[in-house]
Amino acid sequence: MTTSDATITLHQPRTLVFGAGCIDRAADDLLARDFERVFFVSSPSTSALGQPLYDKLKSAGREAIVYDRINREPTFDDFRATLTAARDARADAIVGLGGGSPLDVAKLIAALLRSKQDLRDILGIGKLAARATYLACLPTTAGTGSEVSPNAVLLDEDDLLKKAAISPHLVPDAAYIDPALTITVPPAVTAATGIDALTHCIEAVANKFAHPIADLYALQGIRLIASNLARCVEKGSDLEARTAVARGSMYGGICLGPVNTAAVHALAYPLGGEFHVAHGVSNSVLLPHVLEFNLPAAPDRYAMVAGALGAQRGEDEITTARRGLEIIRGLSRRCGIPQHMTDLGVPPDAIERMAHAAMKVTRLLDRNLRPVALNDAIEIYRRAL
Repeated sequence: MTTSDATITLHQPRTLVFGAGCIDRAADDLLARDFERVFFVSSPSTSALGQPLYDKLKSAGREAIVYDRINREPTFDDFRATLTAARDARADAIVGLGGGSPLDVAKLIAALLRSKQDLRDILGIGKLAARATYLACLPTTAGTGSEVSPNAVLLDEDDLLKKAAISPHLVPDAAYIDPALTITVPPAVTAATGIDALTHCIEAVANKFAHPIADLYALQGIRLIASNLARCVEKGSDLEARTAVARGSMYGGICLGPVNTAAVHALAYPLGGEFHVAHGVSNSVLLPHVLEFNLPAAPDRYAMVAGALGAQRGEDEITTARRGLEIIRGLSRRCGIPQHMTDLGVPPDAIERMAHAAMKVTRLLDRNLRPVALNDAIEIYRRAL
């Protein structure tokens, strides 16, 4: 564990706007910057939410080019097709509008639109040389925190594994977090993205790179999501609950840069890569099992997590921490998320193959509080089956 005197660096958007209706501010800011051709990266289910923004740009004589072909788990090929479209449009600004997938693609488009680097050149940590194109992000889900993070993730079809580019240059110039945009998100997507955000916060607290400053964001994120997510799932129009979870998601995204995630995400990636399980669902199924494995390595940290989840303090930290695990399981069930990998179409004979794939995600496994060997990964998958 790091200590309070350790150095931490947080990179955040220069403009960060939060609140219902702030999509209007995004339009005003784009107009003030005199961009002529704004290229929007979105998805079929979310692009219509940007209509007021498109209309405002067009009424001022600007072009709003909407590319809405990014679906769940975007691939390297999806990215390349989007990059070609942005170059053909002669875009001078990029805006991501949607869930984590469109936002991640938008971030990479802005990074490479005028760059001599290729996508594979920038995979990993700190390999992107620069970004010359203005980038703004408007999340329509409360989950990935991509709008405030330096991370962008795509699926490598060749390896059936998600791969990330991580760089301060991938932090957007502006982020507009409008909880009203999340009102129409279906219950299942609300649940999955919310658990993803919760996992970001939990893995930031229980992490080799944990830091008291990041703890402030992460613990508050846990409190907000744990106490409001079920309300969002059960009544999507509850703007108060939606706002709370959007804040929690943003806090988790802020932690992704300086701290990042750990073994839960590393083991979740093969489920998305091979079986196309939604990322938040993969995290949800694995979260209690990975935390159970990690618990002996840092009971104090997991007791902190449990307290933020709303658990009553027990006679010792292990007891308190286990109460937190039960709250996580209960929240997942209440939100209607599948509890086992078999419910997701994952067969037992895939476990060893997934474990080998997960062991390649060293950038996250290296942050886990307890070392994860191949046999450990296999056992965690078996328990989650």
